[in-house]
Amino acid sequence: MAEGARPALFVALERLGRVSVELVEEFGYYLALCVECVYWLAMGTLRRQPVRVSATVQQMVEVGLAGLPIIFMLSFAIGVMLAIQGIHTLKQFGAQTQVVLGIALSVTREFGPLMTGIVVAGRSGSSLAARIGTMSINQEIDALRVMGINPVRYLVAPVMVAMLIMMPLMALFADFAALFGGALFCKLELGLSYRAFWDQTVNFLAVDDIMQGLAKSVVFALVVALVGVSNGFSVTGGADGLGRATTRAVVLSISYIVLTDMFFTYFLNRG
Repeated sequence: MAEGARPALFVALERLGRVSVELVEEFGYYLALCVECVYWLAMGTLRRQPVRVSATVQQMVEVGLAGLPIIFMLSFAIGVMLAIQGIHTLKQFGAQTQVVLGIALSVTREFGPLMTGIVVAGRSGSSLAARIGTMSINQEIDALRVMGINPVRYLVAPVMVAMLIMMPLMALFADFAALFGGALFCKLELGLSYRAFWDQTVNFLAVDDIMQGLAKSVVFALVVALVGVSNGFSVTGGADGLGRATTRAVVLSISYIVLTDMFFTYFLNRG
């Protein structure tokens, strides 16, 4: 090996080690936040510092109800696109009517929870990072600690509960919106009635198909909440730091959601 190549190799190994340490620290921080949230949810009432129900309901409205229109529109479009592609592909084999099976499985297992997770990451993940980051810059987090208010109990736990409740419900809503889009296109293209489409969907789907999508949505909820909150707490450097943290929260959330979905799909469909 040439002498000039050794320093470059050492630099690359050093960067790899640094990135690995940062990843371990970051995932350790996610785990610590999750454990602390569980602690305050379980012990907050005993310590006379319960997680606020009003804050949780407010987060449920912001995370869930405010995002329903965009989730409906995108999921409906996904259902139409699946119907278009399915009919075009199956027409070559004379099996256009089997498109219902492909739409039903693709929506409930993959696209419903995935689209919901991406939308919530873009809306709520960025909002969480920006809000908590602004509080960090303005030293409001330190003020909470001085007043004896734990920031995780006050800021993170309501978000976590709201995400875990609303994300599965929104995934189900996305499923119905996408199936409605598929049913509408199948009626226009194939003349398949809505009743026939829904009857076939019910016959094709099993409980495991729906539960697989709901399980993914629960994991996506944890990802969005933890990534958004952790990036908000780590903001430094004023407005520039806030912008970087917000962007990072969205990019990481969507990346983790897609990677998590890939692993879920691989392990849950091996049989």
